[in-house]
Amino acid sequence: MSKTFRIGQIVPSSNLTMETEIPAMLNARQLIRPDERFTFHSSRMRMKKVSKEELEAMDADSDRCALELSDAQVDVMGYACLVAIMSMGLGYHRESESRLALRTRENGSDTPIVTSAGALVQGLEAMGVKKIALVAPYMKPLTELVVNYIRNEGYEVLDYRALEIPDNLDVARHDPMNLPDIVASMDLTDVDAIVLSACVQMPSLPAISKVEAMTGKPVVTAAVATTYQMLKALDLEPVVPGAGALLSGTY
Repeated sequence: MSKTFRIGQIVPSSNLTMETEIPAMLNARQLIRPDERFTFHSSRMRMKKVSKEELEAMDADSDRCALELSDAQVDVMGYACLVAIMSMGLGYHRESESRLALRTRENGSDTPIVTSAGALVQGLEAMGVKKIALVAPYMKPLTELVVNYIRNEGYEVLDYRALEIPDNLDVARHDPMNLPDIVASMDLTDVDAIVLSACVQMPSLPAISKVEAMTGKPVVTAAVATTYQMLKALDLEPVVPGAGALLSGTY
C-alpha cells in the first residue's frame, strides 16, 4: 500500500528551481521506492534581486509562509533560500529552523523544518568531508559571506567561484552544463568534495554525475542536501538515483 507525503516549500517569489529539482529527485526516488508518493505545496516570499536588503526583507516573511503551509498540514517544510539565511548572521539557520517550527506548533501542526543553509552544512557533516570547493551564482560580496558562514561551521573552503548574477531569474536561467567547465578551472588538489551549487535557484542536477566522473570527487548541491534532510525528517532512507554521492545510499 502506497503512502503519500506532503512536501511544503518556502520559496522566494522569483525562484523557479526549488519547485523543479526537488520534485525531480523525489519523483526519481519513486522508481526505486514505488510505494511512496510525494505532493508539493509552496508559499512564496517576495524577492527579485539577490541583494542583502531584499534578502533580509524576504526572510521576515518566512513566518507567514510557515503558517500557511502548516494550514495544509504538510509533513516537512523546506526553506529554499540558502543565501537569505546565511546573510542574516553566522549560525542563523538554527534560529530560523527553531522559530519556524514554533510557528507551526502554535498553529497546531508540529512540522519538521529544513533550511537549505542548514541542510548543506549537515550534508557535508554526513559525508565526513572537511575541505571543499564551491560554486555560487551570487555577487562576490554575498559569495564571500556564504564562504565565511561555511567556514564558521568548521569547513575549509579551498577554492570558490562567484558567478556574479544579480537577478534571481537570471540565476534560474544559468545553463547547468556550464558547471563542468567552471569546476575544471578550479584548484581541486586537496579538496574532499565539491559544492556544485551553493544555491537552490541555480540549476545543477543534470551536471552532478558528469562532474563526479570528471573529478573523481563527491559532489553535493544545496538542493541535493535539502532533499537528503527532508527524507531524513520523514524517516525515509535518503536515497535518490542519479543525484550524486550524498543521496547514493552511502550516507
